[in-house]
Amino acid sequence: MRARAVSGGSRRDAHLTSVIASAAPALLAYLRRRVGPDDAPDLVGETMVVAWRRVSELPADAEGARMWLFGIARVSVLNHARGERRRWALADRIREHTAMTAPPADDGAEVRDAIARLDADLAELVRLVHWDRLSLAEAAELLGIPASTARGRYARAKEQLRKALAAAAPA
Repeated sequence: MRARAVSGGSRRDAHLTSVIASAAPALLAYLRRRVGPDDAPDLVGETMVVAWRRVSELPADAEGARMWLFGIARVSVLNHARGERRRWALADRIREHTAMTAPPADDGAEVRDAIARLDADLAELVRLVHWDRLSLAEAAELLGIPASTARGRYARAKEQLRKALAAAAPA
């Protein structure tokens, strides 16, 4: 009994390999027309993976098997489109949030430049406290340093920023 199942499985695998080999160019063209040349090869791969998983459902006749593959490819296209819509919606939400919270590009340029000139550890602490609105204790925890070290670094950063901004101010 077991030998027959393996043998039947081998025949299905060989049949699927044959169907994929003959349908691959048409499948790739089909997918290129729907998702473009960049994503089409990935969707061919997804189609093949699904086909291998569902090989027990493979129709015996060549044309039925070919159409079965195209049906799998169509579902892959629909899933891809749904994923694209989700990615674009997320990007739109991020843009909206950024537009509401970010200052105009030239607002605070002197401050950003002064922060960029600080040592990396001081600059990150200032960004966490002022841009990300973390408390000093939260910033210290995130950076993996004691709160007392964060307070000392923050005081040093503020002093350096005062001097840099005073030097940049018009006389």
